[in-house]
Amino acid sequence: MNSILDLLIWKYLWVFSLEGKVKEKIHDAFWDHLKQQISATPPDFSCALELLKEIKEILLSLLSPRQNRLRSEIEEALDMDLLGREAERGDLHVPHLSKRVLNMVTLLCAPVRDEAVQKLENVADPICLLRGIFHVLGLMKMDMVNYTIQSLQPHLQEHSIQHERAKFQELLNKQPRLLDHTTKWLTRAAADLTTLPPAGPDAPNSSSVACPSPNEAANRPEPVSPAMVLSQGFLNLLLWDPENEEFPETLLRDRVRLQELESQLRQLTVLAAVLLVASSFSGSVLFGSPQFVDKLKRIAKAHMEEFHSRPEEAMLTVSEQVSQEMHQSLKSMGLAALSSDNTASLIGQLRSIAKEENCVRSVIDQRIHLFLKCCLVRGVQRSLLDLPGGLTLIEAELAELGQKFVNLKNHNQQVFGPYYTEILKTLIPPSQAPEAEGASL
Repeated sequence: MNSILDLLIWKYLWVFSLEGKVKEKIHDAFWDHLKQQISATPPDFSCALELLKEIKEILLSLLSPRQNRLRSEIEEALDMDLLGREAERGDLHVPHLSKRVLNMVTLLCAPVRDEAVQKLENVADPICLLRGIFHVLGLMKMDMVNYTIQSLQPHLQEHSIQHERAKFQELLNKQPRLLDHTTKWLTRAAADLTTLPPAGPDAPNSSSVACPSPNEAANRPEPVSPAMVLSQGFLNLLLWDPENEEFPETLLRDRVRLQELESQLRQLTVLAAVLLVASSFSGSVLFGSPQFVDKLKRIAKAHMEEFHSRPEEAMLTVSEQVSQEMHQSLKSMGLAALSSDNTASLIGQLRSIAKEENCVRSVIDQRIHLFLKCCLVRGVQRSLLDLPGGLTLIEAELAELGQKFVNLKNHNQQVFGPYYTEILKTLIPPSQAPEAEGASL
């Protein structure tokens, strides 16, 4: 099966490569033909005129409706009737036109294309200059397409939100009890916040507290708000029992993505636990090197799939490879290797990470949940400034996970926010809701 797939991929790449080579050959032939026409006696400007006409159309397409002055300059510089008469007389000045076109491109291009345009200023050959201009214009067209897409994105997103909400409302009209599981989900989240006392970052229920700042001297109870309940609800989804069929109806379309995030969270928990245990045996001597940390990350990540089904076997392999990598790195630095006792202790502690009740793994799991809660409350970037201990070595991975989680929650809230607001009104008494925050999300 793999050999057939490899053959198909190879054929596709070969055809794609061949197509690119053919296209390049055709372009080369065109520019060679253009040069021959202009250099002939008498010169033939038919291809040059067609090229200048296309350049003019591209330049005009890049203008905004308000750029009337530049539009007039382009129309004047590339007046095709005038250029056609000059070509008939044989005195079409291609080098001069090329420089004028380059000046107009300079006025229109985005800063990201300045370097490419500056390189063209030193090109003396008019054909090479026109070819370079045509290439830059192609890049500018792509810039314009990307800008248009970005400018339309908020409108498309809003349309998507309204469409998704309308479709759900149609189902709700037919099935009035469609929000029963969603109500239970939010009810549990509210109970988690109101019945459990505030705890420190490493307490068993640290994911159920408001996001604290590490600089706070002590935790203090906060009034429960709709936003806090919803954030707690999303955190609970990362701990969802697969056998529990009462999954919130408003999140059924996101269930696969949430499962992927949950899997990524478990992998990061193991990864951070491995790095934390290993660093306790060498400190900054080895872990001050980003290259060394990346090596250990690659070792751990390579066995994550196996860890899911056979955690003991996976951690045995990881522990041996990590120990060997540390030994070789210390040796290459001219430092004493770990003693046999320390090596045995390192391997033993790494292997114990396979157990769900492992204390290091449990603490890391609680701290990652706390980080994700902070992401929902304060945003990813601010949360990265106050990473709980033991997570700094996986900062990049946490940032990716946190952003995915926040994006999923924000989109879902934009779609189903009105439904959540109505449900939460029944769960949070007005006397408990913070005065500064309205009833809606």
